[in-house]
Amino acid sequence: MDLQHLAQTVFVFIAALCGLCAAAGIAYTVSASLLVGRFFGRCASVPKNYPGITVVKPLHGDEWHLLEHLASFLEQDYPGPIHYLFGVHDPEDAALRAVDALCVRYPEARITIVVDARLYGPNRKIANLVNMLERAEYDIFCLADSDVRVDRSYLRHTVGALQQPGVGLVTSAFRGLYAPGFWPRVAAASTNYHFLPSVITGLAIGRARPCFGQSIAVTRATLLRIGGLTQFAHHLAEDYAIGEAVRESGLSVAIAPFVVQHACVEDTFGKLFAHELRWSRTIRAADRAGHLGSVLMHPFPLALLAIMFSGGQAATCALAALSLAVRAMLICLTDRATGQLCEGLWYMPLCDVVQFMIYIASFFTSRVVWRGRRFRVDDNGMLAPVHQE
Repeated sequence: MDLQHLAQTVFVFIAALCGLCAAAGIAYTVSASLLVGRFFGRCASVPKNYPGITVVKPLHGDEWHLLEHLASFLEQDYPGPIHYLFGVHDPEDAALRAVDALCVRYPEARITIVVDARLYGPNRKIANLVNMLERAEYDIFCLADSDVRVDRSYLRHTVGALQQPGVGLVTSAFRGLYAPGFWPRVAAASTNYHFLPSVITGLAIGRARPCFGQSIAVTRATLLRIGGLTQFAHHLAEDYAIGEAVRESGLSVAIAPFVVQHACVEDTFGKLFAHELRWSRTIRAADRAGHLGSVLMHPFPLALLAIMFSGGQAATCALAALSLAVRAMLICLTDRATGQLCEGLWYMPLCDVVQFMIYIASFFTSRVVWRGRRFRVDDNGMLAPVHQE
């Protein structure tokens, strides 16, 4: 067999493989489109009573619309008492200006600022949370990232879910809330139309075991039961590890039937790629088999590869057209289920290609950038700082 014939055979095989994966991805996309509507069609749980809540917000830097995001937690339709904890490591942290503005805007709110530089490992978010929880007044903790925005019913529905029998932790799915510019829109589309449907599909087939750091509600008793948060100070996916610890303790993790909004602010391709790569590496560290299987989330790029290796055969072109059609259906149904306007169609092809590039890259790097610091991630998802030479 000469080299030319061998190359043709290899190309035919690759085209067939990509075509089969694209076809399977189309079937996955149709299923995900239906499952998203079913997931968000559930009724939110109503609280039996309204106990005191401590809202715990780790901060770092003056982020886009930080004041508005924080304010959404102080404008809750929740009749019980609420204590707000805001924590930083550095007394000069620019995020404190937003907290000062909150204190002026909401003078009746019970707000405590914790400035504590203690670290327990490379995961600075965990250190911030541990330092703040020492000052918590109430025994229900709502841990939420600084770049998250919620609606007025958030605490009410979260507490209702936490009060259900056997539930030890409540987390919330999230949508992207984009800053001005093109690349933030692409980042939000990746969250809304790749990540969110994949989680819901994984839950439906019993494959996903999520816990999202954007929003975690847990009681003091449950944290004591799992041994506290300090043990997660070396994890990249500390949220996933917390959820697994709660499950291993015999309690369940509930996913509330609503979304919170997560800010997408990456204004260049490089920033978007670095952020999404860290996210993809986090998923890979938490669930290697599931991450490998998520190749089916990319039917359009797979169909493009099939076109390229087949020399543009009609069947592969039809696959590409069908994949775009079902991706458009997924976008519209996801937006409808989450109460959003359908606006992600025009940049869908580019978003899909970028996401596929990030997915492939996640298998070839063990380093991530987080809050401007570089880390190496081992096979168990543990962080180790990469020191600059």
